[in-house]
Amino acid sequence: MVRCAAKLVSPFLGLWLLLCSCWCPGSAELRAPPDKIGLSTTQGSDGLMGVYDGESLVFEESHWFIINMIKLVWNYGLQFFRMHMWVEDVLDKFMRIYRYQSHDYAFTSVEKMLHALGGNDFLGMLNLTLLETLQKAGFSEKFLNEMVVPVMRVNYGQSLDTNGFVGAVSLAGAESGLWAIEGGNKLACSGLLQASKSNLISGSVMYIEEKIRTKQTGGPTKMYEVVYQAGSETYSDFYDIVLVATPMNRKMSNITFLNFDPPIDEFHQHYQHIVTTLVKGQLNSSIFSNRAIDNFGLTSVLTTDHPGMFFNSIAIVSPVREQANPEPSTDGTHVWKIFSQETLTKEQILKLFLSYDYAVTKPWLAYPYYKPPEKCPSIILHDRLYYLNGIEFAASAMEMSAIAAHNAALLAYHRWNGHTDMIDQEDLYEKLKTEL
Repeated sequence: MVRCAAKLVSPFLGLWLLLCSCWCPGSAELRAPPDKIGLSTTQGSDGLMGVYDGESLVFEESHWFIINMIKLVWNYGLQFFRMHMWVEDVLDKFMRIYRYQSHDYAFTSVEKMLHALGGNDFLGMLNLTLLETLQKAGFSEKFLNEMVVPVMRVNYGQSLDTNGFVGAVSLAGAESGLWAIEGGNKLACSGLLQASKSNLISGSVMYIEEKIRTKQTGGPTKMYEVVYQAGSETYSDFYDIVLVATPMNRKMSNITFLNFDPPIDEFHQHYQHIVTTLVKGQLNSSIFSNRAIDNFGLTSVLTTDHPGMFFNSIAIVSPVREQANPEPSTDGTHVWKIFSQETLTKEQILKLFLSYDYAVTKPWLAYPYYKPPEKCPSIILHDRLYYLNGIEFAASAMEMSAIAAHNAALLAYHRWNGHTDMIDQEDLYEKLKTEL
């Protein structure tokens, strides 16, 4: 029996509905029902979104679908619909991964996986900025600045300087009827862990070293010793296969690889510093609009790249538990979530709010800092040592992490058993079409 060790880190990323309906950024609604692990769902709230350019709202959503369509066509012509078609084309090709994986095919690098999905077009998107990609597709500067930039700022804390592929992921339109898991989406991770009947060891990995061990059956063999700390104690165990599923950035996971030949290269990829601030207070809507406070109506505001803009987005936080009859706010206060590049000062919070009860700040390294041309870290670090998080440098999202984990498991299995015909196969799309 093969023993595998894995430390799982799932980045939660909000899915933004581009087609005239917006969920609160960061809510990470899901597509597939969780009944198999006994979880229930809760629907997202029907809030309204606006785009702020530092002086006024350049776009403001309405409850009326036809009004939204008129606004979009008036301001941007048919570019909005062309964007939807462009994103759908990328998504249609990307969704091929599920068919490949259902037939147990695996890839040894992120680049080979992307090429199997979208050919040279997908690889080209890693080497071009989103600005270059979308200008090449014929989108105007006004549309990019007012519609695309706000999405990138809320989802990835950057602008049009990311690679084109992560831009497509960020812009991916989602169908209506999305939902979140009641109690919080983190329950999906704990539920899947429980369903897998895995032996979870809570500890921090210190180093991994390849050593020669003598098994009960057979002669000496190479294995990996994983040394980890749990509380004040240090422990170790030996494994045939190890999957590293945490960003190998010294500020996040300080894992040392000892005595490997050839040595495992250090990774120096940078991660984007983002600050999340939760504030319970009454929004100062006058900085966005001249309307009366009680007639403001927006539940989320995204921002453009205006000089001096000190926040990326602000949105009302929806409760993780569904309430049959939620009580409306009587004093105009809500819990708001603010994404920013730096920690907000008290003066900046007071600019956004007429008054507030509390503010909680959490700085974190949320996702990679994208700077094309992009080079994704290797999946195979050593003979039977695999790295999942390299896929983040193509695009960081919950779904990308799940795909990387599935791919690594298939890759480890096929390499262990010598199934070379299941690895890095060309023309899979055409090959599987002929099997129908």
